[in-house]
Amino acid sequence: MPKTRFLRISVVSAIVWSLFPRLWTPFPRQRTPISLSKPLIIPRQNPLKGKPIFFSQSPHSARTTKGDEKKRFHVVFFSISISLFSVMSVMNFIRNSPMKLPSRVLNLRNLSFFGFRHWFHHPFPCKQKLFCKTNAFLPNFSYNSQFHAYPSRFLPFRRVINNTKKPNWSTSLDLSQSGSLSRPYGVSTDVRVASRVRDLSTSVETRVKDQNLDKFYLQNGINVNPFVVERIEKVENVLGGEVPVAEDVNNVKNIGEALEGRKSGIKVENDIEKEAWNLLRGAVVTYCGSPVGTVAANDPGDKQPLNYDQVFIRDFVPSALAFLLKGEGEIVKNFLLHTLQLQSWEKTVDCYSPGQGLMPASFKVRTVPLDGNKFEEVLDPDFGESAIGRVAPVDSGLWWIILLRAYGKITGDCTLQERVDVQTGIKLILNLCLADGFDMFPSLLVTDGSCMIDRRMGIHGHPLEIQALFYAALRSSLEMLTANESSKNLIRAINNRLSALSFHIREYYWVDMKKINEIYRYKTEEYSMDATNKFNIYPEQIPSWLMDWIPEEGGYLIGNLQPAHMDFRFFTLGNLWSIVSSLGTPKQNEAILNLIEAKWGDIVGHMPLKILYPAVENEEWRIITGSDPKNTPWSYHNGGSWPTLLWQFTLACIKMRRLELAEKAVALAEKRLSIDHWPEYYDTRNGKFIGKQSRLYQTWSIAGFLTSKMMLENPETGSLLFWDEDYNLLEICVCGLSKSGRKKCSRGAARSQILI
Repeated sequence: MPKTRFLRISVVSAIVWSLFPRLWTPFPRQRTPISLSKPLIIPRQNPLKGKPIFFSQSPHSARTTKGDEKKRFHVVFFSISISLFSVMSVMNFIRNSPMKLPSRVLNLRNLSFFGFRHWFHHPFPCKQKLFCKTNAFLPNFSYNSQFHAYPSRFLPFRRVINNTKKPNWSTSLDLSQSGSLSRPYGVSTDVRVASRVRDLSTSVETRVKDQNLDKFYLQNGINVNPFVVERIEKVENVLGGEVPVAEDVNNVKNIGEALEGRKSGIKVENDIEKEAWNLLRGAVVTYCGSPVGTVAANDPGDKQPLNYDQVFIRDFVPSALAFLLKGEGEIVKNFLLHTLQLQSWEKTVDCYSPGQGLMPASFKVRTVPLDGNKFEEVLDPDFGESAIGRVAPVDSGLWWIILLRAYGKITGDCTLQERVDVQTGIKLILNLCLADGFDMFPSLLVTDGSCMIDRRMGIHGHPLEIQALFYAALRSSLEMLTANESSKNLIRAINNRLSALSFHIREYYWVDMKKINEIYRYKTEEYSMDATNKFNIYPEQIPSWLMDWIPEEGGYLIGNLQPAHMDFRFFTLGNLWSIVSSLGTPKQNEAILNLIEAKWGDIVGHMPLKILYPAVENEEWRIITGSDPKNTPWSYHNGGSWPTLLWQFTLACIKMRRLELAEKAVALAEKRLSIDHWPEYYDTRNGKFIGKQSRLYQTWSIAGFLTSKMMLENPETGSLLFWDEDYNLLEICVCGLSKSGRKKCSRGAARSQILI
């Protein structure tokens, strides 16, 4: 605005206000100042009849004529209008001034005057409406959505704030009117846009006086989801035209790519994540033109891939979750359906066929020649008849059910679960797991090498890993099975097994300082229904390393339990899935993470995470592993560090709200995985060296890292993958022995653990 115009308006205002006292000479006594808290109404009745008089309550004011009242009102109204216009002109002049102003004047640029925001030169059409509340004239402007009046720094007018509805800024920020807007990625921001960002803050209170503006968000903006401004140290810099550049967190070099990523709502990956995604997509296997899985490893330098060029069910789970979280569900759906078809294939080992519901450990796409130089692709499954040791993969069916649930949770597509063939596949797996046998325990009895630890490592019996996956698969099935006449008996059996299994694991697998001291004082050879040492565990079985290793504020679930035998090794996968599936109590779950934090150097070290701790050595190694040259101490399954366990650790941390532990572990892995070419596992006590027989470019190491990163960026997705405590299971007791002489099992003990 020109200075001459500003001076003219100021002079006129001064003259009018100088004449203002003379207009009030007929009212010498008890004059009341004009109050904007009362309506501007000129009384038409005779003021001597007790009606309210606006300008004065003095009787002398009644002696004036109506003409004088009208004349004075017009003059007063004109004076007030000119004054208000002058003040607002000054405000607009200061706000649009390119000068760098002192901090005390900065408030004028962000002023909300009489409830108006951006009165002059507003880029969007406004609708003016008069809004009255509690006898106060409060002019209020509205965009296409409800407008919120902001507090004035100068006038004590009432604010109108709609607390029940958040402001919608979907039409308030034009990203195309200025330069780039990618501040979190080191891109400069135009001064006008930065000013608009400040003005459109969702906060009711103004932020101009703040010394630091740390991370405020604009929600629901045009193509911004969300737009984040990182550490604007001084507001004067923004107003003066000098905008500090935020730290380039993700090392993004391509500005255009960063802009495109923010506008599309997709996070721009750093170089390591880009490499990981390229490798993961390079490992995809197609069947008849459709993606059906990923190979176990895609190492170009491997001359003898053995079975690492096959698609393993357990190995594909982290890859599937990465694709699902990325919004690419086709490959997961194809995988689930094709492996389901393989379930019905005939399986024989030395003229013997296992159960009908057994899922394959892996499969491979082979090309079979036909007549006339034609070829056909076929799926060649491996149910264990080609595996080392010829062991059936017990965990494959459990992983398949867990992945089926995850597909429905993340995509929202439940039609796949409701298909008749899928429902039949679930029932076949469960019938195989729930079949009656000679076992006295609710846990699954398996042989050595029937899960991720697929070589002889002394886990035969009732290993924790299988029990935790079994529990998760049962809970998944309970959510997905269609309740009808044909499934009611199976659902009843699932509920009974869940109740018995949770009590068994929580009561007999748990050890902490108190429990170890109790075992240390066990009496043996007890023959009664009231025996304390029910499994006849000898105190001499407690290893010497455990006495000094167990922390006071932590605990864990042991690896195995059989008559007269407790495997006190810490198995990471079983403990993590006990947290994820709520197989352990809330107190136990928290204690497991406390133990990992307390023993970070032993379980995490330089590369997360140890598959078990500690390794078996010397004579014990020769007896347990059969002198396995691959499972030497602190290598492979015998205390090696496996990066694929990272995503399961992250999921457990999200559930227990311990994100700092997951972030710390992911940061460790990110430093080395890409440099080391994504190995399968690491060796040595602290995980410093790449495994001596480790395959490089291992797919589930890549996928586990990507899944962990995406879950940390959006922890809400973790809630789709874990289970909360089911308190109804604690009320179920299937022993039914109250009328006999045998004693009923203790459900109260299980309930009391939940409340601790």
